[in-house]
Amino acid sequence: MGDLTGKVVVVTGASRGIGKGIALALGAAGATVYVTGRTLVEGSQPLPGTVGATAAAVTERGGQGIAVAVDHSDDEQVAKLFEQVKREQGRLDILVNNAFALPDDLTEAKGFWQKPLSNWEMIDVGVRSNFVAAWHAAQIMVPQQSGLIVAISGYTGVAYTYGVVFGTAKSAVDRMARDMAIELQPHKVASISLWQGLTMTERAERNLANIPGLKSGAATQIKDGCTPEFPGRVIAALAADDQLMRHSGGTFITAEMAQQYAIKDIDGREIPSLRETRGAPIWQPIGR
Repeated sequence: MGDLTGKVVVVTGASRGIGKGIALALGAAGATVYVTGRTLVEGSQPLPGTVGATAAAVTERGGQGIAVAVDHSDDEQVAKLFEQVKREQGRLDILVNNAFALPDDLTEAKGFWQKPLSNWEMIDVGVRSNFVAAWHAAQIMVPQQSGLIVAISGYTGVAYTYGVVFGTAKSAVDRMARDMAIELQPHKVASISLWQGLTMTERAERNLANIPGLKSGAATQIKDGCTPEFPGRVIAALAADDQLMRHSGGTFITAEMAQQYAIKDIDGREIPSLRETRGAPIWQPIGR
């Protein structure tokens, strides 16, 4: 992994899950990490984790964790987050757009017409929230002529996974990262999208244990899974690469990017790419 000492990071949706894992990995690389999320009190949500606990763990890993309570559906709260970052740090080097509203019925085998319209919240917190956070981040990064914006996406950008809205959201995230890259290129700010496969988050482990037949799905093969820290290790390597801009605009399979940087998961495993069975990214770096 790269050395991120002195770098300032925002990771959205990091009370638990992939966001928490990314925050920990970036903290271990020496970064100051602003951890956002809605969960402040342990036990207030069905799954464990709080922004404070994640921030404390980042500090324990060698970075500096700063917890900020943010509901990413609230533009005012998001604006205050970035005002705080600018006031306290004077810069922002990495934004990881991870926050995503996952409905409880996501993995239920039902048609879109059988699920509530409220599932559209995946667009509100998952697509629109990415844009709002990137809008604020760019206003800090562009004047400093450096930065990296990462969207967390997945194979569902091209392969049916769980449902219509979920696939729509992830496809939109990939395209948005691409078009942001075009506009940010003159300012030396990179924008990419990373495809995660099965990630062994608290939610994934619960669902795999309790939902019959889930383990046999194409997207939920445990042998292909990674820890939540794996994408963070890849992001750390990207951010430390002095040729980072060559990647800007691309959608990348995290496992393949890890191979480029000779990165393995925290348990020493090499995570497989599922390109052949799940599909290939559409968007290539804008320099190609």
